[in-house]
Amino acid sequence: MARVLLVDDDAELASMLVEYLVQDGFEAEAVHDGETGSVHAVDAGFDIVVLDVMMPGIGGIEALKRIRARSNVPVVMLTARGDDIDRIVGLELGADDYVPKPCTPRELAARLRAILRRVQPVDSAGADGPIVVGPLRLWPGTRQAEWHDAPLPLTSTEFSLLEALARKAGQVVDKSELSETALGRPLARFDRAIDVHVSSLRQKLGPRPDGSSWIGTVRGRGYQFVRDPD
Repeated sequence: MARVLLVDDDAELASMLVEYLVQDGFEAEAVHDGETGSVHAVDAGFDIVVLDVMMPGIGGIEALKRIRARSNVPVVMLTARGDDIDRIVGLELGADDYVPKPCTPRELAARLRAILRRVQPVDSAGADGPIVVGPLRLWPGTRQAEWHDAPLPLTSTEFSLLEALARKAGQVVDKSELSETALGRPLARFDRAIDVHVSSLRQKLGPRPDGSSWIGTVRGRGYQFVRDPD
């Protein structure tokens, strides 16, 4: 039973969402301020966090910064519908995905399940060996990554996205496929989530020796993890 922390100052909405999530098979708890939420998200053993952007005092963006300073627990941001700035900032700071408000409890539950399915560890006894592409090593079973033989810290969505690109290194992967694989949902019109996550990955990987990016853009199609010739 996955443990969900909901951080939202709207107590009535939070109570309704918690009630639905519990009935839908989750273990859910709500807190109503960013200060408490940022501590509970890290210290109380939750599997996933739902974080409202607009809260008095410590807002969702600041709470996300505090969470990411200590943990890679999956985080879904609740954003005002049409507010692209909050969505992009949240993704740049390490949110795994966002859900626009108002949202239905069913929609939120489906998004949570999609993320949790991605991050579920695989029994290492039956797991395949690492995916190796140049200086990159990925262990899908344990969701660990190394870059130039050093640990590579990734959010759950960044790992899923990098895995999808690495499995097809040297090939162009459509953004629609990346959205289904890394976000667990169809690509929406004007959705920039994949672009923002790719930008974050590029920063973590740094440039290639010639100054180009390890993740190339194929305009109008998608992205490609660059593979050096054998």
